[in-house]
Amino acid sequence: MTSADVARLAGVSRATVSFVLNDTQGHRVSAGTRERVLDAARQLGYVPHAAARSLRAGRSDLVLMPASVSAVGRLVSDWVDDLHSELEGLGYTTVLHAGRYADPLDAARAWAELRPAAVVALDGDRLTARAAELLARAGVRGLLAFAAQPVDGVHTIGFDHAHIGAAAAGHLIARGRTRIGVIVPQERGLATMARPRLAGAESVAARHLATVTPVELAYTRESAHALARDWRGLGLDAVFAYNDEYAALLLHALRAEGISVPDEVAVVGCDDLVLSELQQPPLTTVRLELPSAARIAEAVHGLVGGGAEALVAVPAVEAVLVPRLSS
Repeated sequence: MTSADVARLAGVSRATVSFVLNDTQGHRVSAGTRERVLDAARQLGYVPHAAARSLRAGRSDLVLMPASVSAVGRLVSDWVDDLHSELEGLGYTTVLHAGRYADPLDAARAWAELRPAAVVALDGDRLTARAAELLARAGVRGLLAFAAQPVDGVHTIGFDHAHIGAAAAGHLIARGRTRIGVIVPQERGLATMARPRLAGAESVAARHLATVTPVELAYTRESAHALARDWRGLGLDAVFAYNDEYAALLLHALRAEGISVPDEVAVVGCDDLVLSELQQPPLTTVRLELPSAARIAEAVHGLVGGGAEALVAVPAVEAVLVPRLSS
């Protein structure tokens, strides 16, 4: 089905169909004609060609997000849903890109093939200046990333996962714990966040009489119960469990093995999800103060429309310890 079919059914020119369906400014089309075109398009099930529309407009309306965001937990997944809605309200279409690339340049080449208006990367620590340059040459006007350190050509929002591990370990050490386990999830895609969280906990422990031991855990009941059965042999008196979901899983497994929380082992999660308060005992956690999705959408819109000079200031992500009875 083409715009020519819509034009024949509505009794107008293809140019008029284009003006109506693309909401082209500066071209007057009567209300009656507009309604005939829209009604014809509905009858025929016509869908405009996105690539052709981008060529006419001179830019794409796509905002690309690497699909690794689906692996970062409920908190960020809900925030990403909000961001999709905010960007849609500004006229953009958000596309999740499912490719996984070890080389940042390979990732940038794959993203550039879609000619997005902007890229928003939650795991921005993997971006490089060369990757940013490649994307800019491909016409990507907005490259915004959450990352621990600034990268040339990338508009960075501070998000250092090491601060999360440091906040959890600092709290546990202040509570008198000295042998801390840090859960390293076995699920694909989480290592880029788990490793710096582990490093943050290690950096704090190194300044005190405390040790940190990485402990692997898959997000399954079987893995959690196997770990709980071996827990006393590990000699650990505390655990930072990566996030609230892993913490809740391990908490239930420890209780099933008769291991008392927090008497024998203190447990800390991350994200401050609703489920953290519903655990028995309620779960100590690290809350992430994320900038609002609306603010990120405004920043993306500013970059696409006006470049760095139009960028809306966005605060860094903060890690805030929320103490409860599990520690």
